[in-house]
Amino acid sequence: MKIWKDILKSMDKLKKKENLFVLILVGVLLMVISLPVSKEKNTLEETIVESPKEETGQVEQLEQRLEKILGKVEGVGKVQVMITLKSNGEKQVEKDTESTENTTEETDSQGGERKTTDYSKKESTVFVEGENGESEPYVIKETEPEIEGVLVIADGGDKPSVAKNISEAVLALFPIDAHKIKVMKSVNE
Repeated sequence: MKIWKDILKSMDKLKKKENLFVLILVGVLLMVISLPVSKEKNTLEETIVESPKEETGQVEQLEQRLEKILGKVEGVGKVQVMITLKSNGEKQVEKDTESTENTTEETDSQGGERKTTDYSKKESTVFVEGENGESEPYVIKETEPEIEGVLVIADGGDKPSVAKNISEAVLALFPIDAHKIKVMKSVNE
């Protein structure tokens, strides 16, 4: 019974205005902490995010060109091509770099010497005005997407000589291993 009396006394204390005010503040603080925080977009990140869209267009263009050229080869017939990528390529942007070095030499009263060197380096991305009037990072080097594999589906894909010609053509056009090329016969619809 004594425990219940102590609990009731504690509850009476909570009812006081001061403690109630503290509880309300704690509740408001918990609500503020739980709210999501919006993050600012970095223009460099936006540029990098737009890159895969461009790369996808390049892949589709490569597929179409390969379909067109293979379709002209004797015995191949109607062709469909799928190219998969290992990477989307990379863009290296120009950066302004500022380096500073400060050296401090100290001698204490007992003849001891101490030499301290501080290095600092600051980098900032160089921006140029783009075609649409907005500033864009200045790209100094751009690598092409890296091709992972090529699938070719052709009417004549079941003939060994045609499959060999298709594989050799793909090997001549793309820097990939022969086992990353698959030639198959298409289903007549």
